[in-house]
Amino acid sequence: MGESRLTGPVRVVGVGLLGTSIALGLRARGVDVILSDASPTNVSIAIDYGAGRWAGDADEPQLIVVCVPPDVTADVIVRELSAYPRAVVTDVASVKKPVLDAVVAGGGDVTRYVGSHPLAGREKGGPMSGRADLFVGRPWVVAGHSGISYQTAAAVDDLILDLGATLVEMTAEEHDSSVALVSHVPQVISTLMARRLTDAPESAVGLAGGGLRDVTRIAASDPALWVQILGANAAPVASVLKDFRADLDDFIAALDEPAAPGSRRAIAEELSGGNAGVARIPGKHGQDKRYTQLVVMVDDRPGELARLLAEMGEEGVNLEDLRLEHSPGAQIGLAEIAVLPEVAEKLEAALAARGWRVAG
Repeated sequence: MGESRLTGPVRVVGVGLLGTSIALGLRARGVDVILSDASPTNVSIAIDYGAGRWAGDADEPQLIVVCVPPDVTADVIVRELSAYPRAVVTDVASVKKPVLDAVVAGGGDVTRYVGSHPLAGREKGGPMSGRADLFVGRPWVVAGHSGISYQTAAAVDDLILDLGATLVEMTAEEHDSSVALVSHVPQVISTLMARRLTDAPESAVGLAGGGLRDVTRIAASDPALWVQILGANAAPVASVLKDFRADLDDFIAALDEPAAPGSRRAIAEELSGGNAGVARIPGKHGQDKRYTQLVVMVDDRPGELARLLAEMGEEGVNLEDLRLEHSPGAQIGLAEIAVLPEVAEKLEAALAARGWRVAG
């Protein structure tokens, strides 16, 4: 890693997944990182992983990053602003406008505070799940406001760039409406779909494939955390869900009378609209590129997936994305690999020549 833009020290408050990952990324660049958490055990674990050091009375942090649950984020920000009057403070909560309003209401010095939000994470939490590269290539929003100068907020920009993320500037309102659409509503829809499985017959669940897994993957998220997130961003989430409900009602009406004039057209238009929406989702590293998928059958024995990836490298082809599907009881897995369209035909022929079973 190169030299850090931040001079440090950086104080990280809350050493769960995001806090520990931020700390590890900064330590990899040689930044002095101070760790704080309500749980001394969490701090000890993070320190053992090399994420930083214990706080000291003489600490004068340049930047403070608050990584605590949404319902206490504003209180912690106000406390940190008061305790360290020369530090710039940011937070990584997934909702920005309610936090900013609460900091103002709590008397926090917003000339030194700007909210931010990295769009990165994992299903697992806690300091043991931290990764120094968690934010590489991921969007990280800075929710600027009129109370802080660009020069003061530059420390937060430096943090984002040091961690390899892509800086995105938005207002707090723009951020909250955006994440309602691309993060919070998908969580609700995934959860409601997964809830349909609780009383489903075992025979039905046993047929589950990649489609169901894709739709329900995020439904395993922490309910307590999501109650906080959805409560804090309730209005934007409800607005998107109402539009979703209208689309769902149209779909149901067409399915109730599939032979009625216009029903099949209505269904086709909804499905086509979904195609158009998916086409707008950015690809790898935020690039607007479309990839070609190849499905490769991988025998269920140690080292086979690693061999596939290694042989792709030998052919000079870069893997853009990978998804695995392994049905219960099957002796093979299906590796869906995404590559650039211009190399797909060459790769398919090369893998077939090496003995792989490939479906375009």
